[in-house]
Formats: sequence, C-alpha cells, structure tokens
Amino acid sequence: MKFDLHTHHYRCGHADGDIRDYIEAAVREGLSVIGISDHMPHLFSPLDHPLPNIAMSRLELGSYVEEVLRLKQEYAGKIDVLLGIESDYFIDHEAVYREAIGRYPFDYVIGSVHISGGRSIFDRSRWEGVPAELMIEAKKEYYRLIEASARSGMFQILGHIDAMKGYYPAFVDIPADDAVESALRTIGELGLAIEVNTSGGTKLCGGWYPSDAILERALHYGVSISFGSDAHKPERVGEDFDAVAAKLREIGFKEWVYVKERRPVSVPL
Repeated sequence: MKFDLHTHHYRCGHADGDIRDYIEAAVREGLSVIGISDHMPHLFSPLDHPLPNIAMSRLELGSYVEEVLRLKQEYAGKIDVLLGIESDYFIDHEAVYREAIGRYPFDYVIGSVHISGGRSIFDRSRWEGVPAELMIEAKKEYYRLIEASARSGMFQILGHIDAMKGYYPAFVDIPADDAVESALRTIGELGLAIEVNTSGGTKLCGGWYPSDAILERALHYGVSISFGSDAHKPERVGEDFDAVAAKLREIGFKEWVYVKERRPVSVPL
C-alpha cells in the first residue's frame, strides 16, 4: 500500500492548491492513505500571523482542522485522509506548542527544525565565509535541536532531518558524526519515526532527505521510517514513493510506517 504523510496547501502561504486538490492527487496516484500536514502557526509570537509566507495564522488553525475532518468523512471508503500538522520545534517555546497540539485530534504531528542558531536552515547565505570549526558547531547544534525535539514527546515523526543540505550540499561532509549518532540513538530508543522526504530533489542538493548514510545508521539504531513528499504542489503527492521503497529494501529495512491516531501502522516494504 502507498501513503504520503507530508503535504501542504494554500494556508501556509507558499504552497499551491487546497486540501481537496491534494486528496484528489493522492487518489489518482493510487495511494491508500494521504496525510494533510500544513505548517502550524508561529504560536510564540504575540501576532496572529507574523510570517504569512511561512505558516498559517492562528485564526486559521481551527478551520484547517475542521476542513480536514470533514474531508476525511467525505472520502471514507475511497482513501484514508489523516489529520496531521507540521510543527516547528522551538526549544524555548515548548509549552505553547504542546498545549495547541493537545487541543486537536491530530493523527500525527511532524516535528521539524527549521530555525537553528537563529537562522533558517534554508538560508542560502548562512555558510558564506564561515570557518570550518563554526560549521561543525552549527551542524552539531542542529542535531542537538533534533534530539531535543525527539525528547519533547510532542511528535511521532521527525521531518527532513538533514535538510540543512538543501541549499548547501557540502553540509553532508561537515564532520559531526557524534551529534548525528546521538540524535538517531535517542529517536530509536523513543520509538519515533523519521521521514524520507523527497522534496530534497527540488533543492540544490538534488536528493532526498536524509542521506543513505543516515538511513543506514537509522537502521542500526532501530529507527522507524515514514514517507513524505513534502508536496507544495498537488502533482508532487507520492513522488518517488516506489524508488524510496526500493532504496530502503536495499539498505535492509523490512517495513516502514504511517501514523494514525498517534500510533504507528507498519507497512511491509
């Protein structure tokens, strides 16, 4: 069976189409499960909508949940529509996110680190002129935040865990194996999943998140794997699903998971 747990839509301000467009695309692609996981509002701000091109407003969160639940009922028997959300992880603002996550009947929450060291992980200029030792510290800080997000208990899936390479492919060569290993060990111990996110193919790195090397270490630590296209256009729903499954089998995985009602559901590879 095919599934995709990472999709966005117009509310986040940087994706095309509405939720129904993504569900219909999933039906056309032969998916059995489609997860809707738009960006959680930036709840740490006193403003309703501080970053309109990044995430939905606070006022839209309730209507987002209601729309997904309505479409879940409408498409029952045709495709399983899951209510998810992608939440940023801010170590200093856990409480407000924890409260919001607990307020709604999410099937799953993807925890993603988008800000590290005070800057976007996708900032194309963040590595310019940075000495090697500071690059190492920046990478270690990124993985310390990922490990902290796992320990927070708020998430079932951790999103795109090497996405810093998106616009800086040399990120993969920065030596910080101890921080990566520590994060993966913790994720495995806590029974969480990481996603293979195929949106990396749309960035300069030209490949999926995470790298094969990280997936190999994830297998070693017993980390579960999920799948997300991170589609911001309906035509990307389910992108490369079969190729990812083949790669995971090659690495040695026997199954992967989607998450429903906060519980992982195993799917043989």
